[in-house]
Amino acid sequence: MIKDHIVNSYHIDKEDFEYTPFDALGGIGKMYQLFGADYEHLIIELNESLVA
Repeated sequence: MIKDHIVNSYHIDKEDFEYTPFDALGGIGKMYQLFGADYEHLIIELNESLVA
């Protein structure tokens, strides 16, 4: 879902996890649960890698 969002929007922000479809799967809270405090760095890396 994250890859598809980036492909369609050219980036993803922390706030995007508050909206569909991410909110239905736990949103930013789930990102924090899965990746801890590094989730923001992960979002940056995803944007850089998937847009390039």
